Amino acid sequence: MIFSSHHSLAVCITFGALALVGCNEASHQALKRVASAEGMDISMFADGAFTQEPKIVDCETSEGTQTTCYQFVTDGAPAGRAPGPFCPRTTSDGADVGGAWFNKEGEGDLVDITGEFILKLGDYYGDERWMVYDEKTNKVRYTATKEACLGAAKPDVEEEYMQNCIECKLSYLDDDFSRTFLIPTTPIPAEKVGRVNTAGIALDGTELSGSAPIDAILGAYTIAAFDDCGGHINVHQGYHYHSSTGCTDKSVSDDGHAPLIGYAADGYGIYALKNAEGKEAESLDECRGQTDDVRGYHYHAATPSENRFIGCFHGETIRQAGPPGGHPPHGAHPPHGDHDHKLD
Repeated sequence: MIFSSHHSLAVCITFGALALVGCNEASHQALKRVASAEGMDISMFADGAFTQEPKIVDCETSEGTQTTCYQFVTDGAPAGRAPGPFCPRTTSDGADVGGAWFNKEGEGDLVDITGEFILKLGDYYGDERWMVYDEKTNKVRYTATKEACLGAAKPDVEEEYMQNCIECKLSYLDDDFSRTFLIPTTPIPAEKVGRVNTAGIALDGTELSGSAPIDAILGAYTIAAFDDCGGHINVHQGYHYHSSTGCTDKSVSDDGHAPLIGYAADGYGIYALKNAEGKEAESLDECRGQTDDVRGYHYHAATPSENRFIGCFHGETIRQAGPPGGHPPHGAHPPHGDHDHKLD
């Protein structure tokens, strides 16, 4: 890419003064592409994504590299929209009343949480013990209070909150709730790929989470419902995503490339799976990344039901403070994982 920029300047000189203005513009655009490929463009974030103006601070990666980071402070809510809906209320409710969940194949699109889906969970998972509704009233059992939300959204679900569709509200967060993300201003390629706990940050200022503990969730006969955007709420992380369904997509180029959805914890961009023609990204590495002349190295998100955004980290990530007190809830890992206190 740098060679291409210099080549543009050489061509400008060759063709003389009349062509110089146009060539300088081409050279400027080439250098702009180089810069955009080397780090985040914070202008891509939605208005209201942060509670404080982002700033650059000194930081250290988990590998010990001294560098600088963008510091983002958020309030746990997606900028520009209200989350939900999540759980249907009766077994006759349609897709407009409920949200979505992973399909059992573990790939492809999410499935709608309709009343019928709740009614037939036993058939869907091949386990007749599922009963997330009252047979007499046909009302869906869901976590309608903060107490129920806290009781169900734990690794060791209390028995009274089993057989529930889990639904939590932003109002359950502490009044002073905030999240801080530290992400390298310039990505640093790692010597070996890193494990993902928290994938990064979406363009609306909320977390792109790591894999949800599906076996534990289903083992407690609960459904940790997402809204149609592929996210849900808990008191440790606020609203956070487990799937990319298009709600944070933002096109940033005119070449038909897949839109940007957010940035990984190592500073590389995460783009949607499909481009403007509906074609999936090809030739991805084990981290779901690839390199091109415009974006440099970048990731493409997995399908919504794969329970991940990326496969691993190509770059170094930053040492973070540990999560707030308490246990990580079902449906998500603690804010900064349990691996060297990294945002991964």
